[in-house]
Amino acid sequence: MSTNPLTMPNKPPLAAPSQLNPNRTAAPHISVNNMTMAPMSINNNTTAAPTSVNNSTTAPVPVTHSPRAASFVANNTAAPISATNSTALATTAAPGFIISWLDKIPLPRWAIYAILALILLVVLICVLCVCIKCCCRGKKKKKKKLEQQVNMKGLNGSTTTALVQPDVNDVEYGSADNPRGQLLYSLEYSAPKSELTVGIKQAAGLKAMDIGGTSDPYVKLYLLPNKSKTYETKVFRKTLQPVFNEHFKFQIKQPELSESTLVMQVYDFNRFSKHDIIGELRLQLSSVDWNHVIEEWKDLTEASKFEQENLGDICFSLRYVPTASKLTVVILEAKHLKKMDHGGGLSDPYVKIQLTLDKKKWKKKKTSVKKRTLNPYFNESFTFEVSFDQIQRVQLVISVWDHDKVSRNDAIGKIFLGCDASGNQLRHWADMLSNPRRPVAQWHTLLPAEQVDATLALKHTIKIPFTGKTF
Repeated sequence: MSTNPLTMPNKPPLAAPSQLNPNRTAAPHISVNNMTMAPMSINNNTTAAPTSVNNSTTAPVPVTHSPRAASFVANNTAAPISATNSTALATTAAPGFIISWLDKIPLPRWAIYAILALILLVVLICVLCVCIKCCCRGKKKKKKKLEQQVNMKGLNGSTTTALVQPDVNDVEYGSADNPRGQLLYSLEYSAPKSELTVGIKQAAGLKAMDIGGTSDPYVKLYLLPNKSKTYETKVFRKTLQPVFNEHFKFQIKQPELSESTLVMQVYDFNRFSKHDIIGELRLQLSSVDWNHVIEEWKDLTEASKFEQENLGDICFSLRYVPTASKLTVVILEAKHLKKMDHGGGLSDPYVKIQLTLDKKKWKKKKTSVKKRTLNPYFNESFTFEVSFDQIQRVQLVISVWDHDKVSRNDAIGKIFLGCDASGNQLRHWADMLSNPRRPVAQWHTLLPAEQVDATLALKHTIKIPFTGKTF
């Protein structure tokens, strides 16, 4: 009778390896001295092998005849040590090291995390600051290139940037007996267009107003009583025989024409003192024959005392730095301001400086109030941030006001400067742009506030409280 090699005689059969663990691969049983050892498996796919230590083979474990003993053998048989297992142990060691290191710190875990978050935030802020600094350097390079593009074409004459002479006596206008020169002008009226065209041709034999025996003449003209527009010709340097050849147009209806007076005044331009009037012409338009074009010479007469009182004069300097985008306005002084206080015959003047951009109010500042004077001295400086692109579109409005504690403050006079200005105001603005970083000072005659406001034609805006926004 042959004995089955997988069973012992008269003994119950041993459990097969596949029955011990259904996921493990079955292997042939090894029989040693009638004892059977089941091979062990490390994982689902690898068959276990005897563990080797010092090149000796571990003795096989005898298999008992009970299922419990077989299960013990299957679960406790040693498995071979491989490189894959050592790598896994090294990988899982790192998180444990970090956790143990955090446990050694005598702080709560939330405090440690807060400190780490703060350090990360500081690093991010430093990186952001470095990026902003690099961007600012790029903008500065662009501004330097823009500064090189500042060039006022067609600007004639030299610009003096010396300090303003502190006390310059006004030149007397003289009597009517002194010859003041002649002015050649032309008049033409178009009824269909309701348009009056005034031509300033030339002047001859003008009175010398400068010490050198010459003058720097220009002509100012406007209509009364409306005086909605005032025009000025170009300034001709050091001559008593200027040739202007300029034409100016006034929009006026024919019924109003007969009630208007045309005023043409010849001035001597002075940069650092009040402009001296050489003489003037006043024409009652009601006596003019409009059937043909009029062109004639007329003698200049002494300026009207009423016109000489005017509203006053103001002196200030302008300085623009393209690289820093800074516009500096220094209000120096004012002279011969109009009397606004009825009781004492004086005024309490102060000056408003306002910037308008694209026909809208933009920025404003004001000087201190000077009590009971018509010739205030301010010498106050104001700086505005204006980019090179904005300086081409901005208008500077200078206005002199009379301060009143009881009633509303009254405007004495205004002027505005900018690329849209004319006459002395445009020349002053052009001198400032053509001489960056250098202050340019000049006197200006104040104009009625209504006239300047009509010329500017500012758009009305509404300011939203607590936001600083307008629309």
